[in-house]
Amino acid sequence: MKSIRPALVLAGWVAGEHILYKRLRAHARLLLGVAVLLMAAFVAALIWIGPGEVAWLPALLSTSVALVLGMGWWYERRGSARQEVPLNQAAEVNDPSSESGEWASTAIAVADHHALVLAQQRHSESELRFRALLESLPKVAVQGYDSRRRVIYWNHASTQLYGYLPEEAHGQLLEDLIIPDYMQEGVVAAHHDWIEKGIEIPAAELELKSKSGMPVAVFSQHLMLAEHSDDPLMFCVDVDLSEQKEARRELEYVTRYDALTQLPNRHTFERELQEFIVAAQRHGEYLAVLFVDLDRFAEINDAKGYEQGDLLLSMVAKRLRYCQRGSDLLSRFGSDEFVLAFPHLRAGNDVLQLVEKVLDSFSRPFLLDGREVHVTASLGVSLYPDNGTNARELIHNADAAKNRAKLSAPNRCWFFNQKIHDELMHQHRLAERLQLALAEQELSLHYQPQVSAMSGRIENLEALVRWYPKEGGAISPAEFIPVAERSQLIHRIGEWVIREACRQQAEWKKQGLGGARVDINLSGKQLAMANTFHHLEACMGEFGLTPQDIGIELTENVLIEAEEHILNTLRDLYHRGMKIAIDDFGTGYSSLSYLKLFPVTSLKIDRSFVRDAPKDPSDRAIMAAAVFIGHRLGLEVIAEGVENEEQLELVREMKCDLVQGYYFFKPMSATDTTRLLTGLVGGQPRIVS
Repeated sequence: MKSIRPALVLAGWVAGEHILYKRLRAHARLLLGVAVLLMAAFVAALIWIGPGEVAWLPALLSTSVALVLGMGWWYERRGSARQEVPLNQAAEVNDPSSESGEWASTAIAVADHHALVLAQQRHSESELRFRALLESLPKVAVQGYDSRRRVIYWNHASTQLYGYLPEEAHGQLLEDLIIPDYMQEGVVAAHHDWIEKGIEIPAAELELKSKSGMPVAVFSQHLMLAEHSDDPLMFCVDVDLSEQKEARRELEYVTRYDALTQLPNRHTFERELQEFIVAAQRHGEYLAVLFVDLDRFAEINDAKGYEQGDLLLSMVAKRLRYCQRGSDLLSRFGSDEFVLAFPHLRAGNDVLQLVEKVLDSFSRPFLLDGREVHVTASLGVSLYPDNGTNARELIHNADAAKNRAKLSAPNRCWFFNQKIHDELMHQHRLAERLQLALAEQELSLHYQPQVSAMSGRIENLEALVRWYPKEGGAISPAEFIPVAERSQLIHRIGEWVIREACRQQAEWKKQGLGGARVDINLSGKQLAMANTFHHLEACMGEFGLTPQDIGIELTENVLIEAEEHILNTLRDLYHRGMKIAIDDFGTGYSSLSYLKLFPVTSLKIDRSFVRDAPKDPSDRAIMAAAVFIGHRLGLEVIAEGVENEEQLELVREMKCDLVQGYYFFKPMSATDTTRLLTGLVGGQPRIVS
């Protein structure tokens, strides 16, 4: 029997090692499987939720960590319990009455001892690895608390997040460390309810406090271990949300404020204005909305560059802030548009003083690139409750009034009224109809002859666009041309006019009736388009015309505002023999110095002077001066709007070269003009149509 004792001992030790190895391997596999499942679930959740839902990531991460903690603790406790069973069983098997039982029990005891030592060693190594894992999580703060909420565990991330070192935190109460004063009573009650009643503390976003007293944004998940024992432990897994909170704040700022001027944007302004309207309604007060639009900002931006343009906008915003009272609102709506709201007005006319203050803020020049720049603005005003009952109505109507101010003159202010609104709606509908008119060929060209003041001979024809809708009567050019310029339809209309005038002139030349030049009116909007002159030359080439067959008419304001490359193109046409007339002379800037600089051949004296000159000495003097200057500069002088014998005698007396007006001819269709040109023979007698 003694010979088999070593074998029995060895067998018992090997058996014990094998049994322990199988248990630990099974536990390891189970833990590994749980960990893999958690990671797979975490990745799947990321894919399903999508990267945009960043608010869920802390919840998933903290839940995963909490589950791993719980599983680790559970298996640790379970393994310890299992380690006790073989020892108890060994005591029961150790029967001293049997020698073989004695040696068998000895072998089992030795095997269990070795197994216990190995298990304790591996448990220690596992605990060290687990602690190392917790310490390595940079953004996940893990703390452990006993049943009295005193700290028993505090990882490195907790130190980074809350500022307390582990030795400072150990033994301290949870509520005294990181819980703000207003939350402490609730936290203590929630912990008590979990221990006593089993009511778990839900995961949530919280704002706790650091050692310095600063707020700390976290997503906090809680786990209770040994919940039904005498010494339950609570672990908190806090994920740092400071970066997410900062990103949210930045996103909120971007969505609410203008990045350049730091002013509220349109959405924020509308919301706050609506709140003011509710208060004004409750207290029976007035409220004013002031829409500010900088005049000719695009030109300043182009001339000075975008950086200087942004600097100008920032300076304008600063000046408008000085116009605010304590409760007033100020917002930047667009590139050069600002809107103010003035609440708590006792009467509608209280806004006048505020408007004057805003206008006065533009009286001083702005310093850009080392030079003073004078900037003006057009203002529109709407009042609550007269011009609207909600924020959008008031803003829209102030904008409409601003547009009217912009059309009248720079640095002007208009107050909204229903008449303006009705007119704007009419213009909007007119623009829609005009777009259809182009597609349905409702536009046509009429021609008004310019005749010699002395002989009545037809020298030139001015092409004038007319609109005859298929339904309804004719629409005056004075009504639809301004609408076309505001809606950008003027470019399409202008191209059509150029082509149709060239086509008709070519047709008359083919019939032997092309002795009279055809003049085309070009607006400032058309000249701003780079292809206008290219289109003119292309049409002339297509129909075989020369610069002597087509002339152009421009207002003096258009010439003065024209850029240098436009003037160079006009000079080229001038030297090639094209006639260039200044239309409505005397109604624009009326600066005579530009006459020697611009390539013009004719002056057309505006009909307002011709109409009143026979009875008004001032108009007669202006006419006489214009004719004298024009002739001294070698220019042809044309009198517009001659309608009676008295006016004709006056322009003849002043020695005007050509006459245009109803006294001789009204504008007529191409067919009637062809008939007129065909029937004229000899001295061409005066014909009144």
